[in-house]
Amino acid sequence: MVFSTVLTSVPNLYLTRKPKNIHIQIRCLSSPSVSISSQSNLTQFDLKAYWATLYAEITQKLEEAIPVKYPDQIYEAMRYSVLAKGAKRAPPVMCVAAYEIFGDNRLAAFPTACALEMVHAASLIHDDLPCMDDALERRGQPSNHKVFGDDMAILAGDALFPLGFHHIVMHTPPELVPESRLLRVIAEIARTVGSSGMAAGQFLDLKGGNTVDFIQEKKYGAMGECSAVCGGLLAGAKDDEIERLRRYGRAVGVLYEVVNDVLLSKSTEKEGTEGQEKKGKGYVRLYGIEKSMEIMEELRSKAKNELDGFEKYGDCVAPLYSFIDYAINRGFNVSDLSQ
Repeated sequence: MVFSTVLTSVPNLYLTRKPKNIHIQIRCLSSPSVSISSQSNLTQFDLKAYWATLYAEITQKLEEAIPVKYPDQIYEAMRYSVLAKGAKRAPPVMCVAAYEIFGDNRLAAFPTACALEMVHAASLIHDDLPCMDDALERRGQPSNHKVFGDDMAILAGDALFPLGFHHIVMHTPPELVPESRLLRVIAEIARTVGSSGMAAGQFLDLKGGNTVDFIQEKKYGAMGECSAVCGGLLAGAKDDEIERLRRYGRAVGVLYEVVNDVLLSKSTEKEGTEGQEKKGKGYVRLYGIEKSMEIMEELRSKAKNELDGFEKYGDCVAPLYSFIDYAINRGFNVSDLSQ
């Protein structure tokens, strides 16, 4: 549910302070050498190149993981959403980025990264159903149920959830990740999608009421939190480091959605349109743009403060810092990476 809206223009949302420019080289574990500019507390790095590389690798793994077989229509519906051109692969990319702070072979994280994308796609399929958000489009194309029908969409979502767990168990190299870590990863994903996580957020979104903070945290923060935590768990991060990743991922997930709310509000205001009404409530609708901008800055600061605790890992943290800045400035359109 996190990072699920594509918006390409960013009207006046820059919140950075004036930085000190320091040019350094980043050579981090299994990642390719890239150049970054460290700006005081703000790290800039070529997130687009990093994302594009992982996008291609993860998409190939997903292609292999969901072949079309009997019953064909269910698999076609699964592939339609998981391999959609507009998919950003944000959960798997964040998972790998978190892994690479502590681990030295990103292949260990790929099965979980793919599972996160499967779970994410499943949640979006179900969210779009007429009985839920009743969304006609997703990622620039008709929603799954509009193409395959409500019945096949429900089955596709139902099939993707367990497929994710199966993929983790069957494809994670045992020589790279001990079984005890895998069990924690599986438990983390199960908690995230369950009645105390994303399902709770969707329930409150449907029910309504002034619970926007809880809704956003559960619907959007939960997937970011899970993605970052799973990467750390796979690499054997310490418990206090896992909790830092948890708070970081939650803050970034909610930040992304708050920015979406603000961008949509500014866009519709500029065009003189009312925009499409949602069943749920966003920050701008409840608090207004000015307060929402303040919340954005609070979330950005919170996420960066958590990453500051990983100072000893040096430049390996650069991708996660860049996620924060991308959430605000949208320096590139992730959808273009699938072209």
